[in-house]
Amino acid sequence: MNTLAPKPVAPVPRPRKSTDIRIRRIATSCADFAFRTPMKFGGMVLDRVTVLNVECEAARRDGRVGRGFGSMPLCNVWAFRSGRLSDSQTMHAMKRLAEHGSRLCAEHSEFGDPIELGVALERQFLAAAEAVSHELNLADPIPPLATLVTASAFDAAIHDAFGKLQGLSCYRTYNPEFLNGDLSAHLGPAFAGEWPGDGWLTAPQPRLALYHAVGALDPLTDGDVARRVGDGLPETLAQWIERSGLTHLKIKLNGDDLAWDLARVSAIHAVAETARRAPGARMWRYSLDFNECCRSVGYLVEFLRRLAEAAPAAFARIELVEQPMHRELDPGPAGRVHEAARLCPIVIDESLTGLDSILLAHELGYSGVALKACKGQTQSLLMAAVARRLGLSLCVQDLGCPGASLIHSAGLAAHLPGIDSLESNSRQFCPAANVGWENRFPGIFCVSDGRIDTSALTGPGLGAVPPATLELLR
Repeated sequence: MNTLAPKPVAPVPRPRKSTDIRIRRIATSCADFAFRTPMKFGGMVLDRVTVLNVECEAARRDGRVGRGFGSMPLCNVWAFRSGRLSDSQTMHAMKRLAEHGSRLCAEHSEFGDPIELGVALERQFLAAAEAVSHELNLADPIPPLATLVTASAFDAAIHDAFGKLQGLSCYRTYNPEFLNGDLSAHLGPAFAGEWPGDGWLTAPQPRLALYHAVGALDPLTDGDVARRVGDGLPETLAQWIERSGLTHLKIKLNGDDLAWDLARVSAIHAVAETARRAPGARMWRYSLDFNECCRSVGYLVEFLRRLAEAAPAAFARIELVEQPMHRELDPGPAGRVHEAARLCPIVIDESLTGLDSILLAHELGYSGVALKACKGQTQSLLMAAVARRLGLSLCVQDLGCPGASLIHSAGLAAHLPGIDSLESNSRQFCPAANVGWENRFPGIFCVSDGRIDTSALTGPGLGAVPPATLELLR
């Protein structure tokens, strides 16, 4: 029987900290970027992205004022899937929610630590999503995942402001010295005495392997190129491997065509086997991502067994399978993945939207969870604690994060013990959104040896000081 409380309990009153902050001002802006090449995943094709930037001006109890910066791609195509709404309608709804959220944050006058503020504001964003859905008369309401994605830039800006006001990396502040309560205030009495920073590193790991995404439309060799981009960047997977010294590949699969899925993995494996890599490069690793499209657990089991038979070397390189079935987890027998998880680790991504979802995933036999900056810094800290308690593995995944959002994502991965890799695909599909950032963090945005250099992520806050062109407050 699970001993975790299904719902957070009311916190016990404690003395307040002088380091608490209050939001004084919020400023937002959006920037649109076209992809250099389209990316296909989960039956969808993505060719552009809208990035939400948030700057938060906050004050400590002693009157000191600081600014924090947060950024996240809204990615409505992924976060707000709907069969009855157009892409423009779902994007408009998320932008409208961001407008509501900006007012919510600006009107939130209470002092608190960043976890308290994050939890309180998440509840308000969820309520605002209902209001916006009603206001716009949406055929499908804004789902929790889209709400978290919209709120994540605000949450990041608040955490960033808090860390900068203390003059410390945020990962040095998730402890009793700076927080008003332990995890029991948000996750229930089973977590009494535990703190959000427990189990996290206070200094980043200096290097992480880069997981390179291979979309369903991506050409593997010269023979697959129908039309060249001609911008000086690689046109094929083979060229990317040589340019970036890759060792880790995230393979997007369809989940409804067994022959195609098997052939795709085999073809990518063949390219990896023949590609030139740096001397001494480590063994290849593959991550398979069905983006919810597997027809059933039976399909997944058959795919894994047939791949193991047909291409045992490729199968041996699989590190995990990500979100094979629909994000709305089936609590019945059909949703149980124990048989598949015995063949390969199975993790949830889109399904992870809070405590209830991670408890259900554990019951259904999933092996682990994928943390994402796009669901919020606060939620990442809380869900990591729950995952560790349940014995679930952790990984950190991307959302095509460019610029500051990639710094945020890299910070998550670099501060989690046991994490040795991070997906990053903005350099492939949307390098225009990284302009100004690659000069500040070349080790993260300009990869040449299959690794990203996270050693520079030691500055105050979340470490993403924006270029002057991104300044929002005047």
